[in-house]
Amino acid sequence: FTLCAVAAFIFSWHEKRRAENTAALVYIGSALGVVFAGDMITWYVCWELMAIASTFLILARKTEKSLKAAQRYILVHLAGGLILLTGILLTVHQTGSIAFTEFPKGEIGSWLILIGILINAAAVPFSSWLPDAYPESTVMGGVILSAYTTKTAVYTLIRGFPGWEILVAVGCVMAIYGIIYALLENDMRRILAYSIINQVGFMVCGVGIGTELAIAGVVAHAFCHIIYKALLWMSAGAVLFRTGKSKCTELGGLYKTMPLTMILGTIGALAISGVPLTSGFVSKTLIVAAAENKDYIWAWLVLEIASAGVFLHAGIKFPYFVFFNVDRGLRPKEAPKPMLIAMGLLAFLCVLLGCYPAPLYNILPYSNAVTSTTFSAIYIDDFSKVVAMFQLLAFSALAFFVFLPWLKRTPTISIDFDWFYRKGAKLFYAAMDRSLNGLNKAADKHVIKTFLPALTRFALVAPATLTAMALKPVWRAMDPDEAGLAKRRDELVAKFTTGTFPIAYSAACVLIILSLLVLIGRTAD
Repeated sequence: FTLCAVAAFIFSWHEKRRAENTAALVYIGSALGVVFAGDMITWYVCWELMAIASTFLILARKTEKSLKAAQRYILVHLAGGLILLTGILLTVHQTGSIAFTEFPKGEIGSWLILIGILINAAAVPFSSWLPDAYPESTVMGGVILSAYTTKTAVYTLIRGFPGWEILVAVGCVMAIYGIIYALLENDMRRILAYSIINQVGFMVCGVGIGTELAIAGVVAHAFCHIIYKALLWMSAGAVLFRTGKSKCTELGGLYKTMPLTMILGTIGALAISGVPLTSGFVSKTLIVAAAENKDYIWAWLVLEIASAGVFLHAGIKFPYFVFFNVDRGLRPKEAPKPMLIAMGLLAFLCVLLGCYPAPLYNILPYSNAVTSTTFSAIYIDDFSKVVAMFQLLAFSALAFFVFLPWLKRTPTISIDFDWFYRKGAKLFYAAMDRSLNGLNKAADKHVIKTFLPALTRFALVAPATLTAMALKPVWRAMDPDEAGLAKRRDELVAKFTTGTFPIAYSAACVLIILSLLVLIGRTAD
């Protein structure tokens, strides 16, 4: 996390944006707070601070699209935060402890916590917020966002849900889903956003497998993913910074004027594809091997297919359509020096870790489960895996260029699960509008306009009527004439209305009430 932060601030050194830098620092600090949290309260507070701070990185672009994307982004994460908080409260109530440890299986609180985490991990079908929001962020914001939210979610899954088999299926779906939409996408930053879903799918699957090798592979892959994904977002950001364009249909031929950006971006593309001698190879193969060793043959097959798909959309499609496609006549300058320095640092790490992964392997949890740690052990002693990976990537490259005529981009957008949310939200609003407004109208008609006036009239007339009924025998004894009785009743009603009672009436009422109280008290005794 800190390494990516340093590279990101070097990358944006030439831009002096205090508000954006402040939001980035709060976001990074909150992510580190999640990592170091020992209890669920601290974890939750830092989790929500991440959501708030990251929203400002999207707003910092100051466009209408970024404003709307930020609104949708914060709504999704606040909803996820409420689900997470509910799960935490239920878990604390059940266990009596706020310690952040592995959660018990089968409990409703644990399931709610898992859902809240998977929303941040961009698990399908909660994934649409990521490709909707990240591409609308600033050049620096995209780099920062790509590294933290989803990786902190993976980290919390490792701590709380290792070995939950449902995560194997969730991860496999994410791995394939991200590939499909990345291949369909026309915007280079949305391609990278869908690629995040794909790569996080590998990690979620590894957490579900839950073996020592799988957990070590997840941590290694998360570390390497932060590096090469930040490099890819930097290269895309440099192109956006120089050209102001992000659509594949508007880009092409940039290798002529941005050769260094092209080379460094291509290194990141090779790393995410898991090409041997890059960091992606030494981390991704651990998860794939863990699936194979635990007899998750179907998961192993899905991850192998996903590995080929990654090379299609990120290893070939991204650099091809951005740098080598039909020349659009764009002649931008090379990226500024701070951008090149940051990209060069991350590209160097991608190659260094791919050739010499021992420093990374030695700090992994369950590092003893990773037996092949040297260059010789990985690339010479286990040369068959290297050959198998090259074969897989070669067939992927062949498929790309064979089907290239059908892969040419058109100026369109891809709609995924956000279509259901947007349409569903309208239907939900319409249903609530009709039902609640109908209830409101019925309440207005029957309660406000009918019942309350009747109650008011009753409150005005009832005391006089009841008093007249009580005094009627007395009046009849005094004057049996009906006309006289009616006159006395009308006078009494008038006095009740104006509030002018003779003292004798008031004294009589008090006497009657006291007598009733005495009788009630004696009856109770």
